[in-house]
Amino acid sequence: MPKIKNAKILILATDGFEQSELEVPRDKLKAVAQLVHVAAPKERKKKEAIVGWQNRDWGKPVPVDVELSEASTSLYDALVLPGGQMNPDTLRKNPDALKLIRAFLNEGKVVAAICHAPWLLIETNAIRGRRATSYDSIKTDVINAGAHWVDEPVVADQGIVTSRNPGDLEAFVAKIIKEIEEGKHERAVLAA
Repeated sequence: MPKIKNAKILILATDGFEQSELEVPRDKLKAVAQLVHVAAPKERKKKEAIVGWQNRDWGKPVPVDVELSEASTSLYDALVLPGGQMNPDTLRKNPDALKLIRAFLNEGKVVAAICHAPWLLIETNAIRGRRATSYDSIKTDVINAGAHWVDEPVVADQGIVTSRNPGDLEAFVAKIIKEIEEGKHERAVLAA
């Protein structure tokens, strides 16, 4: 079983992510893991940072470490998907983002999604037949995607971690760490 201190974690986001849902996992995981990178697609018009959403307005910029097109599962043990409405809605229309998420899933690596980010798991058909949670406004989307939706702070099913909202961040990060330390998760390979 890998130790969290040796883990390398990728956070995938774009403009409009929920500020705390990127920053809290990034900072808490950086404190214990070997490496944490933030990746974003090039459609940011070559900006060096992505901008969050906080208190119904634009938040603070977060530096990008890796362009999405350069991100590879070979370097990382886990993928974290912050929520917010705009961020996952934009990413679920990006073929490269979906390809990367599917690769993490197909390799049995931990994939963690909070708030509206389970939309990305729906788009990749990752939660069909699994227990999952999400922000309550997308509960029906999650159920219609074939998941068993539960109202719990954090849910893990074969290395796929989901949480509801920023109030669940402590439990979300703790479960990510636990799932990484469990190692590779055997699950069905997803179609492209």
